[in-house]
Amino acid sequence: MNLNQIKLNSNALKLIAIVTMVIDHTSIWLVAPGTTMDMITHTIGRMAAPIMCYLIAEGYCYTSNIHRYMKRLFIFSLISHFPFVLFLGLSWWQGTSVIWTLLMGLVALYISQRSRLPLFIRIVLILLCCLFAWTADWNYIGVLWVLFFGLFRGRIHLQLLSFVLIGTVLYLIPGINTMGFDSIFRFGILLVVPLLLLYNGQKGKKSKLIQWSFYVFYPLHLFLLYILSHVVFG
Repeated sequence: MNLNQIKLNSNALKLIAIVTMVIDHTSIWLVAPGTTMDMITHTIGRMAAPIMCYLIAEGYCYTSNIHRYMKRLFIFSLISHFPFVLFLGLSWWQGTSVIWTLLMGLVALYISQRSRLPLFIRIVLILLCCLFAWTADWNYIGVLWVLFFGLFRGRIHLQLLSFVLIGTVLYLIPGINTMGFDSIFRFGILLVVPLLLLYNGQKGKKSKLIQWSFYVFYPLHLFLLYILSHVVFG
């Protein structure tokens, strides 16, 4: 098979995000911290969030009703909150899931396109979106990824350049400074680059099941992992 002919649509990217996310979250329960397998599974798991951010930016361009899109993300961010904190053993106020980060990224991208607002006001509002995502999974990093994926849509090299710069400055370098070699798994975010280069800009097969799959699956898999790890095998 000619590798140049391999292309991925958004459904394929979504499936990759789901699989890598499950690997990452399941390893929190089943894999001993600090082991080689732990490093491998978390490296794979770093692919999920960047793909989700990219698909949110794509969704912004595809959606026929941006306010309904935001409402859907808001509802599922609420639904996902308690499965997230329960599974990770957090207090309800200590953090929240990546769904909230994706919502703030979508809002930031929406604000950036409001040309009637003065540029200064748009920048302040986008910074507020980053602030509101501060305690969420992937926090302001995810917000900025969504924003720049959307701003540079159709210019893949600029999308990837901004993605790598944001990831390097805000994720890789801080990880190296605080964790040293133990932060090597963070470089897994770069595995997304070849996948995005293979993206063909198409949504793939349309169905309600596919459309709602990630929204439902995210809180469901966290709840199931919590039940298995803390109740059944706890």
